[in-house]
Amino acid sequence: MKPALELKVSQQLKMTPQLRQAIHLLQLSRLELDQEIRQTLEENPLLEEVTPGSEDELEADADSEAVSTMEVADSPGTADSEQTPENTVDTDWDAGMEPDSPVMGGSGEEDELPGFEARSSATETLADHLHWQVQMAPLSDTDRAIAEALIASINDEGYQTATLAEIAETLDVPEEDVHAVHVWVMHLDPLGVGARDLAECLDAQLDLVDEDTPGFSTARTVVRHHLEALGRHDYKALRRALQVEEEELDNAVDLIRSLNPRPGSLIGGETAPTVVPDVLVYHQGDRWQVELNTEAIPRLRINAAYAELAQTGDGDRETRKYVRDHLQQARWFIKSLASRNETLLKVATAIVERQRAFLEHGPTAMRPMVLRDIAEAVELHESTVSRVTTQKYMHTPQGVFELKYFFSSQLGTTDGEGVSATAIRAMIQRLVEEEEPTKPYSDSKLAEILKDQGYEVARRTVVKYRQALGIPSSSQRKRKVRG
Repeated sequence: MKPALELKVSQQLKMTPQLRQAIHLLQLSRLELDQEIRQTLEENPLLEEVTPGSEDELEADADSEAVSTMEVADSPGTADSEQTPENTVDTDWDAGMEPDSPVMGGSGEEDELPGFEARSSATETLADHLHWQVQMAPLSDTDRAIAEALIASINDEGYQTATLAEIAETLDVPEEDVHAVHVWVMHLDPLGVGARDLAECLDAQLDLVDEDTPGFSTARTVVRHHLEALGRHDYKALRRALQVEEEELDNAVDLIRSLNPRPGSLIGGETAPTVVPDVLVYHQGDRWQVELNTEAIPRLRINAAYAELAQTGDGDRETRKYVRDHLQQARWFIKSLASRNETLLKVATAIVERQRAFLEHGPTAMRPMVLRDIAEAVELHESTVSRVTTQKYMHTPQGVFELKYFFSSQLGTTDGEGVSATAIRAMIQRLVEEEEPTKPYSDSKLAEILKDQGYEVARRTVVKYRQALGIPSSSQRKRKVRG
């Protein structure tokens, strides 16, 4: 093989450390960003935190080069109108909040926002809840000890992790006594807690169901002997094995689905963390204000003494190199933070522009919107928009929502206009809330009502959205009213 020279032209994308850092900061949640800033402050002595309210705060704002507020003008007509020169986005380069802003507790009345104070309280655990019931029950000392031992072996989902034989051996009592107390414990609140498997859990819950309930006897048989077939959704095999009609099996399946396979999840658990919004949206005058919530994030600046040392060249060579390197890293970090804030504000403002109807009228007015719509509006890649909207939250007059909440697919309407899936879900929720309790709407009826209102929604879509909202079927809702 003869040696030869070849000339090839190719394109390669190489990520600089600055770009890699900017992308990393962009996808962090608020809590993760705060931790990242704290860690960087510990590692880089040239970065320092600005004390809120100090004279240095304006200097830090100038260093960050960040926009913190944008405005979206109200459209003269509906939110769907074309963008005009009157509803372009204005920028405010003053990084501080306006003194009369509702967020700062000004004099606004209709536009004033609620505070964000976090409230926490001690959460009762499942074990606490069960122990309290045991203490209130008239048990003998032996039965009480058995009950306490059983409770100690129940996991967070509400299932027994120790065998009855092990508990009997530990307490030196007959296994029959442990079995009797175990049955009693399973009928405490929440019903079915302490069961050894799913069948036992569901069977205990059926004990308190009226035997006249449609599908009761079939449901009992399925739970005790045919759970595997039910889990496979093999309804033909179930009908053959049980020798029942389709309606009877449907009633039994609906009844089983109304039971709770994880009773322990109803009590206790970890307290949900308080969501601190990244963006604040409120109405002021004839405009929607979109503002970064900068209160909980540390403000940074470069230490003046170290920066002067880098410029004067004092100290030995190694010290100067150390200072210069960390000065460059500090500048990159501040610039990356500014880029993150600016991108987040641009994306949030674009979302508010397209979802003004939601802000004014609620979820039923949500417009269909996909990542591409916002990416084109702010001239960013869709992947960047996806990073910005993940684990970032917006406080609006309608509540606090993750930015991803405002994106939804489009469903057809009879007039050719699209409607968002979020709006359809909200409509289904409202229809169920307004229905006659004794005559709940079936999924087919819900689809028919939506069609009469101009929305082309298939029955299977209604079923999917109803289940996603946690709304029981019409038969379950009717049974609940009768109960």
